[in-house]
Amino acid sequence: MAHIYIYSPSGAVRDKTAFRRGIKRLQALGHEVEVDPDALTSFQRFAGEDATRLAAIGRAAASGADVALTTRGGYGLTRILPDIPYQQIAKAIDKGTRFVGLSDFTALQLALLAKVGNEAVTWAGNLLIDDWGKPEEPDEITQACFEEMLDGSSEGAGWYVTKREEPDAELATLVEPIHDATLWGGNLCVLTSLLGTPYFPQVEQGVLFLEDVAEHPYRVERMLTQLALAGVLDKQQAIVLGQFNDYILIPHDKGFNMKAVVQWLRTRTKTPIFTGLPHGHVPTKVLLPVGAQVEMAAEGRDRVLVWGHQ
Repeated sequence: MAHIYIYSPSGAVRDKTAFRRGIKRLQALGHEVEVDPDALTSFQRFAGEDATRLAAIGRAAASGADVALTTRGGYGLTRILPDIPYQQIAKAIDKGTRFVGLSDFTALQLALLAKVGNEAVTWAGNLLIDDWGKPEEPDEITQACFEEMLDGSSEGAGWYVTKREEPDAELATLVEPIHDATLWGGNLCVLTSLLGTPYFPQVEQGVLFLEDVAEHPYRVERMLTQLALAGVLDKQQAIVLGQFNDYILIPHDKGFNMKAVVQWLRTRTKTPIFTGLPHGHVPTKVLLPVGAQVEMAAEGRDRVLVWGHQ
């Protein structure tokens, strides 16, 4: 089984019970779990001061582990991006360590892609607390995707968009499959915050995937509009929207929802937009290799992303 290194580069761990439960679950699966000495450190809302979290990232890269898994998201990576040891992380990845995370981890993933390039593939997916530490058992699909990543058999993801999810899904059909495109993206809020900085990857003709949580549709649209006006969306071969959940609509919205956002966005970019990707702050999610070369096909309501050669 795998050697998994647990560290906290972002927000402080408040739920110690979930932390311990997640470790026990991974151990029960036969994995060797190594916990960073500052994994439970707390300073303000962060998992330790900036220098503490930078040191934890360095230890994760030097651990020789099969997986470097973050405890949780929150906020904290953006403010330390200038000091992250990108080359050390890239060397660790080259030696076989898979860096896995979600949410705030998007900042590190995109900065690494910008600084090193797609030779250093990271994985958008699991968090220790959210996916392994909850009282309920981990989602079977999420767990299976994690195990496939571990044993190297992860080949891609496919999904079907129902009429309830999107009545006009058939409109988003690729005439020709996409080949050799860079898969990149992550949390929409974090990604948008990097626009205009040296840590925003200049990916063209890629497949951009996006997700977010607790963001009202008008905020989602505002961020997507910023990406559109900056020319980011038109430069992609496809935009794939994952799950946008845990927001509250109010009477003032009068029908303005995520479906309305998608419909409007399709009038503002020439790039095809696909929905329904099982990825984000939800129990069921596929792991996605950020920086990998992928192929994509979409016909009717069926979609498939393939990265099997990774």
